[in-house]
Amino acid sequence: MNKKWTYAGISALLLLVIAGCGDKPAAAPADNAGQDSTTVVNGAGSTAKSTNGGSEDAIATATAQPTAEPATPSPAATEQPTAPDKKSLNISVYFTDPQQMELVPAKADISYANDVEKYSEAYKALQSSTNPDQIPLWGKIELKSLKFADGQITMDIHKPDEAQLGAGGEAFAISALAETLFQFKEVKSIEVLVDGEKVESLMGHVDLEHPMTRENSGL
Repeated sequence: MNKKWTYAGISALLLLVIAGCGDKPAAAPADNAGQDSTTVVNGAGSTAKSTNGGSEDAIATATAQPTAEPATPSPAATEQPTAPDKKSLNISVYFTDPQQMELVPAKADISYANDVEKYSEAYKALQSSTNPDQIPLWGKIELKSLKFADGQITMDIHKPDEAQLGAGGEAFAISALAETLFQFKEVKSIEVLVDGEKVESLMGHVDLEHPMTRENSGL
């Protein structure tokens, strides 16, 4: 009888232990069990996660492209100003003979674009001659500047010592200048300055009028 109670107690204890084991909760499955998780690093360095229920989609990796520099426009070509058309003119110029006895007329061709250039070129024609019988009287005298306004030519000259002439040569020089420049009808007067100054005499022998006109030049 005692053995039966002993076996019965042991059986009841075993049932309680088995029952306790049957109530133990099963381990929870992982949150992502059965799912395919793919981690991709994009071109900017961040991480992207793709979950697609077991099917795997390809994820393109963005590659940073260099920024193209804007093209620098080429500078526009600068148009060169068109040179004005020049006119040609055959004029009279005046020299002296080798003995400085008289004025000797001659002809010269000049080209010019305006009045100032016309008178400057006429003066240059007075300074040289290819004829040995025609001696220039202004060859060594530098024309520093020439202006023309209101019918008057204003010319500034520089006379070096080697350009000095005697009384006869000085008189011929002034006459040669007047004859040459007064052939242009628009010229009413000529003001001659020496290094920017009005002088009484060009070379110390003959009075120099300020300004010279056709009347006081005997033309």
